[in-house]
Amino acid sequence: MSSLGKPGTSAPAVAVRATRAGWRDPRLWIGLLIVAGSVVLGARVMAAADDTVSVWEVVDDHGAGSTLGGDDVVAVRVRFSGGGDLDRYVTADDPLPDGIVLTRGVGGGELLPAAAVGSSDDVTTVRVPLDLEPTRVPPSVAPGSVVDVYVGGTSRRGTGPGPVLSAVTVVAAPPAEESFAVTGTRQLVLAVDDDAVAPFLSVLDHLDQPVVRVVQRS
Repeated sequence: MSSLGKPGTSAPAVAVRATRAGWRDPRLWIGLLIVAGSVVLGARVMAAADDTVSVWEVVDDHGAGSTLGGDDVVAVRVRFSGGGDLDRYVTADDPLPDGIVLTRGVGGGELLPAAAVGSSDDVTTVRVPLDLEPTRVPPSVAPGSVVDVYVGGTSRRGTGPGPVLSAVTVVAAPPAEESFAVTGTRQLVLAVDDDAVAPFLSVLDHLDQPVVRVVQRS
C-alpha cells in the first residue's frame, strides 16, 4: 500500500550488465593455453604423418642377374630414422626405369637397395656343368629362374651341408638335348655375386668327381 492507501507497484528490477573478462582473468589465459597446445599438437601430428618417403619394395625373391619390371615391385611408404638411410634405397617418386638388373639377390618383401641395381654388364656369370642324370635339375628351370646349387662327390676337402650358390639367377638354360648333342653334358649359365665366384670354383677344383644338383626356388 502507498502512503495514500492505494495499492502500489513494486520498483522495477535493476538490470545487471555483463562484464567482459579482462586480460587479468585467469580463464582467458587458460583458454589461450588450450588453443596454443592444440595448434602445436596438430602441427606435430601433421609433421609426423608427412615424415615418410615412398620407396620400391621387391615382391618376390630375385637372384643376381634378374631383370626387374613394374610388376616386380610395389611402392611402400617408409619412415627412416637417419637422414642418410634413404640414399641406400631406390625411391618410388618416379616409375622404375626399364632394363634394371640386380647385381645381387634381393628377397621378397625387401626394399630395393640402390647398391643392388645395375646393368647386365655389372653381372658376373659362371657355367655349371650337369651330368646326364635328369633328376639333378628340375625340368622347369629356365632363364629367370632363381635356384640354389649344391655340389657333392668325392672330396679332398669338405664342402659343408649348405648350398654352394644360394638364390642365383639362371641366365641361360639350354635344352638338355641340345647341350648333350654338343658337349655330352648340360650347362646352366648362372649370374652370381663377384665374391661367390672364387669359392664356387674352388669347391669344384677340390672334388674328384663333382655332382651338381640344382634346387629351384622360383
